Amino acid sequence: MTITEAPQATRRLTTSKAMVEAIAQEMERDESVFYLGEDVGAYGGIFSSTTGLLERFGPERIIDTPISETAFIGLGIGAAVEGMRPIVEVMFADFMGVCLDQIYNHMAKIHFESGGNVKVPMVLTMATGGGYSDGAQHSQCLWGTLAHLPGMKVVVPSSPADAKGLMTAAIRDDNPVVYMFHKGVMGLPWMAKNPRSIEEVPDGEHLVPIGKARIAREGSDVTVVTLSLSVHHALDVAEKLAPQGIDVEVIDLRSLVPLDREAILTSVGKTGRLVVVDEDYLSYGVSAEVIATITDQDPGMLVVPPRRIAVPDVPIPYAHDLEYAVLPRHDRIEAAIRATAG
Repeated sequence: MTITEAPQATRRLTTSKAMVEAIAQEMERDESVFYLGEDVGAYGGIFSSTTGLLERFGPERIIDTPISETAFIGLGIGAAVEGMRPIVEVMFADFMGVCLDQIYNHMAKIHFESGGNVKVPMVLTMATGGGYSDGAQHSQCLWGTLAHLPGMKVVVPSSPADAKGLMTAAIRDDNPVVYMFHKGVMGLPWMAKNPRSIEEVPDGEHLVPIGKARIAREGSDVTVVTLSLSVHHALDVAEKLAPQGIDVEVIDLRSLVPLDREAILTSVGKTGRLVVVDEDYLSYGVSAEVIATITDQDPGMLVVPPRRIAVPDVPIPYAHDLEYAVLPRHDRIEAAIRATAG
């Protein structure tokens, strides 16, 4: 007799609700997990990253902090060093400039400086991305900057299921993990409607391995390597181009550190064509690193030069039309794919 394992039950959740579910399940499982940051208590996080957690776990584990990023990130680092598992929220990725010393000179380096004797099991969450006229100081992604600094893992979910699975993995990791969520994938009603921000999410424990990319769409003609909200845009374009005979494979990186170079090499080895889409800045960033993954290994894999779509090296404009002009939206992605497909 063959015994088959019953499929795990799922429900349709937004990304924000999937994140909250992962945090709640880990707080139930491990009393050393707690959450702190600005407006994470009664307000529930300005992007609903902690909605309902205060009512379940109380103010001793869901802690509203003053507007002092350096102080409360330092508090989180100290707690992690002493054996707790804090989740610390920086409201916007842009605000990391206020507290970068704590992030990359302390959180990221203590393990190395102690000769591996001291662990910092801490999650640093932050909202990223533009598209909502939030202005130059509230609209950046900056994940390339954090990925460039050694000592931290960096994850960037694009979907509800991955948001839950990566959050669970991040909380359990003994290393500091930077967890960056794009406002546009959260599924919040007051933002632009995004049908890809709600999907079936496993009920119980759900882990997504950090450092493993996902094939969001299989294809044979062009590889698009991307992450976060740009995954949604790339899938929209791929579906549009499919009836026209252009078969696009979309790779969702999910993690920048570690970077799944094998997934990039495998896909480009199949298609011979590469487009990189990144909502971070063009120069010295993720797009160049992805292309270098190919050129360092075998430039001959590419039958045409690679193309990259990213934000030009300018501050994100406030005016909506200007903002959309610099972001990697559908029109720019489609033009690059068409040009690469030849």
